[in-house]
Amino acid sequence: MNAPFPAIDAAAAQRPLRRVMAWGTADRDKPRNRILLDALRDADFELQEVHADVWAGVADKSRLGRAARLARYLRLVLVYPKLLIQFLLAPRPDALVVGYPAQLDVSMLWPAAKLRRVPILMDLFISIYDTTVHDRALTRPGSLKARLLWGMEWLACRAADRVIIDTAAHARYVEELFDLPAGSVGHVAVGAEIAKFERLPRRAKAGRPRLLFYGQLIPLHGIETILAAACSDRGQAFDWTIIGDGQDASKVAAALGPSGPRHVHWIKWVPYAELPHWIAQSDICLGIFGTSRKAASVVPNKVFQCLASGRHVVTRASLALAELPADAGLTMVEPGSPDRLLDGIEAALAAGCPEPSSHLVNHFSADRLGSQMIRYLEGLQ
Repeated sequence: MNAPFPAIDAAAAQRPLRRVMAWGTADRDKPRNRILLDALRDADFELQEVHADVWAGVADKSRLGRAARLARYLRLVLVYPKLLIQFLLAPRPDALVVGYPAQLDVSMLWPAAKLRRVPILMDLFISIYDTTVHDRALTRPGSLKARLLWGMEWLACRAADRVIIDTAAHARYVEELFDLPAGSVGHVAVGAEIAKFERLPRRAKAGRPRLLFYGQLIPLHGIETILAAACSDRGQAFDWTIIGDGQDASKVAAALGPSGPRHVHWIKWVPYAELPHWIAQSDICLGIFGTSRKAASVVPNKVFQCLASGRHVVTRASLALAELPADAGLTMVEPGSPDRLLDGIEAALAAGCPEPSSHLVNHFSADRLGSQMIRYLEGLQ
């Protein structure tokens, strides 16, 4: 795993790696997958796509019912032969890129890739095992399902010639989870679709400060911390908007009750294209406040999107966030603490809600992400 891939011939060894095939059933509804493909295009890779759309319309795969889950898996079984034939008949690429969810795709692709001697770069992005067993606690550790998920990801991580994920902290965590060599997992930031999340003018100062959180309400978001802060006496000084639905939606419903406090507004979902509208109406955007190892290892899409939009972000302090440059537009607070969250909000407001700098936003620009991808892809030669 992760060893330099043997060259086909001397000429190939001297030629820059440029022909890349994006292969598999990557979920194109996930910004992560679109961002990485755009970064490859911007870096002038010759990109060929062999793709089957299996996950369209599924925002949270863990909430699929048994019948719906079985139908998706059946579609996977049916599309793999077609995808493999397309790969075998296509001109040989220099490398294969497999996007999230990549675990099963890589296991299916591995023998054919070995046959054609084409290295695989897998974007693990989200560990299904860690999410299901540790973060969301949907499956008991040590159960048959947990062992099967661990084994599938263990195999995929070894079948791929290079594994990447979103942060260095997350990479080290994944290496521990799956007994991978230290330093073997690379990292490319999640970033944001800058063309869709352009820097916005400040909201006109009128009325009470407005705070925005949006997300799938999964445990690492720490929605209970946001709710406790919002429903406290101090929290009543602000208008809070919570957009999202998911595993922890019952916590929102219980905290707000049938009528709910007038200063907290819960909207179960809005289309992705409308998120900039809601960001524009806010003074401060909220990141995540969960206390798990995974929450400390990631910087989610929403943080990058709000920073790119020019909004001040308050989120939990973590090793992952420390990988970004320190910036006045980003306030970090102790995770799991409503009081520390309110302290951070009040401090940001007292400072005038400083906007994130161009230096910070450039840290996750398409150029930078493309440069990171080039480094990992060229390391496959």
